[in-house]
Amino acid sequence: MPAIELIGICKSFGAVRANHEISLTVEKGTIHGIVGENGAGKSTLMSILYGFYQADSGEIRVDGKKVEIADTNAAIAAGIGMVHQHFMLVDNFTVVENVMLGAEQSGFLSSGIARVRKELKRLEAEHGLDVDPDAIVDELPVGLQQRVEILKSLYRRADILILDEPTGVLTPAEADQLFAVLRQLRDEGRTIILITHKLREIMAVTDTVSVMRRGEIVATRPTAETNVAELAELMVGRRVLLSVDRPKASPREVRLAVRDLTVRDGRGVAMTKNVSFEVRAGEIVGIAGVAGNGQSELLEAIAGIRRAESGRIDVAGHRLDPSSGEGDPAFMRRIGLGHVPEDRHHMGLVLPFEECENAMLGYQGDARYGRSGLLDIGSMRRAARREIEAYDIRPPDCRLKTANFSGGNQQKIVLAREMERDPAVLLIGQPTRGVDVGAIEFIHRRIVAMRDAGKAILLVSVELDEIRALSDRILVMFDGRIVGERQSGADEAELGLLMAGVEGHAKEVA
Repeated sequence: MPAIELIGICKSFGAVRANHEISLTVEKGTIHGIVGENGAGKSTLMSILYGFYQADSGEIRVDGKKVEIADTNAAIAAGIGMVHQHFMLVDNFTVVENVMLGAEQSGFLSSGIARVRKELKRLEAEHGLDVDPDAIVDELPVGLQQRVEILKSLYRRADILILDEPTGVLTPAEADQLFAVLRQLRDEGRTIILITHKLREIMAVTDTVSVMRRGEIVATRPTAETNVAELAELMVGRRVLLSVDRPKASPREVRLAVRDLTVRDGRGVAMTKNVSFEVRAGEIVGIAGVAGNGQSELLEAIAGIRRAESGRIDVAGHRLDPSSGEGDPAFMRRIGLGHVPEDRHHMGLVLPFEECENAMLGYQGDARYGRSGLLDIGSMRRAARREIEAYDIRPPDCRLKTANFSGGNQQKIVLAREMERDPAVLLIGQPTRGVDVGAIEFIHRRIVAMRDAGKAILLVSVELDEIRALSDRILVMFDGRIVGERQSGADEAELGLLMAGVEGHAKEVA
């Protein structure tokens, strides 16, 4: 019997049809990929399978038997586990406490912790998922936090594991480690359902792939019998440009200059150490590096969100001493700096707000939205609708709560808000994190168009392919320092060595 059969699944949210007559078979002991544009209905379908939502109609079978999955407890009882794109962990709990949360089985916590610790040790050894059981989750790297999520599901005896965009927050090395774990789980007989927008990952790790478009399954293929170009076309409904069409840059005057910038995190650890660089009008400077090497703190300091310990920042002719508190985010916006933050949920959007409200966040004092401190709601909504049309934000409803948009469309809301203010300098962190192939193509075109319009763009991405495709110059950060600078088209292996801190060897390779 197949591990999972979904038969005629339908689900709507008001007028929005998320899933329509979906039938899907997932064979046992396979890795089955599900791809589709943001908003295609992938996460909704898996949320139905895991009990977060209930289908309006249709049937679910597990191991050939019809099951009613009314909630997540019913899914867990049916042997289904899920690792969400945004982890469901309690940050200030230990690994053991997170794994046992909701599965205590006893009122005596000490005996429960001892039992969980013993089982964790067995699972870690069996699956190569080493992690310190006493570590505080918030202090773990993202890759290890994801291991905790997988261990939670395995502890609950999951035979079917759903992973929703699992590599959206991982470095390439962490993604490779994850895929090795997934292959091992598959070879042990478990069934993996992988939701992702990264087609090369689908080709690398899955056995079968299903494509969703506008709430329907439009194709299912053995992975060995398809390719990236075909999958992209099936997802979007048209041919997709998979490479970035980027004419040669014509840099002009310096618009952003950073001099000897040192920034510490909340623990007092220096995350950037005397960093200096320049970005000129009409060029894209990309910063490559493994997450956690100071890129995030650098962007936050330039944007005025985080106070620097020392150094200087020049933005569009304004010289600032960030250690004195000069240049808060509102001031930086006024002098022509736009900022697309790395984490759209925590820093870019207020998810319970309507789209039109998020579309003006930080700019609500602009004359276009009203005068004398009073908002003109009609003007606000009209401006939002123009951005929705220009950036192909779906669904095209400026009154919809932002939490109800897919990740890619949430990203477009932030990009539209910052780009449409015509900034002299644009900071962009992780521009396509959690974004599908069609939206990636659109976002890349917009970034290049901003450069060609004379903007100075500083780009941070953990996607090395993205850095190489978009950047006119590439700076590499390691341990809070700029350890190398390369031109557009730099060798991937050389950049990888620099990112790993093997500076001397990288220079020999060069």
